[in-house]
Amino acid sequence: MSLSTSPSLRIESIETIPIIAPLAREFKGSYYRMTQRATLIVRVHTADGLVGEVYVGDEDKTLLEIEHIVLDEIAPRLIGQDALAIERCWDLAYPATFDILRDRRLGLVALAGVDGALWDLFGKAVDQPLWRLWGGYRNTVEMIAIGGYYGDPLGTTAEEIAQYKELGLAGIKFKVGGRTPEIDAARVMAARDAAGSDFIIAIDANQGYCVPDAIDLSRRLDGMDIRWFEEPVSWHNDRRGMRDVRSRGPLAVCAGQSEVSASGCRDLMEAGAIDVCNFDASWSGGPTVWRRVAAIAHAYDVKMGHHEEPQVSSHLIASQSHGTVSECFHPDRDPFWWNLIANRPALVNGAITLSDAPGFGWDLNWDYIDQYRVRAQS
Repeated sequence: MSLSTSPSLRIESIETIPIIAPLAREFKGSYYRMTQRATLIVRVHTADGLVGEVYVGDEDKTLLEIEHIVLDEIAPRLIGQDALAIERCWDLAYPATFDILRDRRLGLVALAGVDGALWDLFGKAVDQPLWRLWGGYRNTVEMIAIGGYYGDPLGTTAEEIAQYKELGLAGIKFKVGGRTPEIDAARVMAARDAAGSDFIIAIDANQGYCVPDAIDLSRRLDGMDIRWFEEPVSWHNDRRGMRDVRSRGPLAVCAGQSEVSASGCRDLMEAGAIDVCNFDASWSGGPTVWRRVAAIAHAYDVKMGHHEEPQVSSHLIASQSHGTVSECFHPDRDPFWWNLIANRPALVNGAITLSDAPGFGWDLNWDYIDQYRVRAQS
């Protein structure tokens, strides 16, 4: 009997564990701030005891609503389904995004958790790691930190970069967009001076500039070896704005994390707005959708990144020929990557090497989970 028709691989139950952990300090971008980190662990159980699991998302205010969608809307549609029929399961779960009276991203994060857990289960069923199943281009991926927050929560720019180097990271994605182009350019130049020439620097405005200011900053940083300029302009007309920044400034442009569909990313590419697509699987329906975007990007000669979530992105990025780097945070900004995974691979020369363990290959730290899990209200 084939794996795909085995009754033992039917979905028996779906389990969720919401987690919220406080951050050591406040972190501020151009127009937002963070004081805690949240995620949802999703575990898919089959009749024979095989379990697929993943953690996704960072929505502390809506975490329990996302959990509700998984348990009350998606799980009833999937119980009894073939756990290896991932495309079919994705289609069955997709109506969780159809409620026009709530933020569609809530249903997409819920779907991403289930989709990721099913892929982990698939890898375990066939005894193969996901980086290989998804393309197998390589098993190593460079990792950079998201940092450079306003207010210097990690010390001076030089002190912060020294910490990333001590951790073994390959570079930094540096926050801009919250000051004038002149001030932000000086901040980025200070980062380059501190980092040296062999350290990756990308910049991220989180949609903080108008188009002329974004072009101004791009030109000021010409020759500074900036890997990309992420989400440079305000959200309301960003496709045309990024096209202009890309065509009139010297820096490569990156976007995609704010899109919620493969077609949205396609439109960015068709408009000539981006060089790098950093679509977020955990915000937008799971690895199944990211892989669709990666196929589109290949046709447009656009490179693929992924907005944070290294527990998922490392396998996706490593699997593709046009994958770039995986992103993480300082341990004070994201304690989960550094504490939730018990067998997190060591950084060597700025990169992690993914193992041959099946699925994602992660062993979750259950002592840490028990410390920060959100208990049900009595």
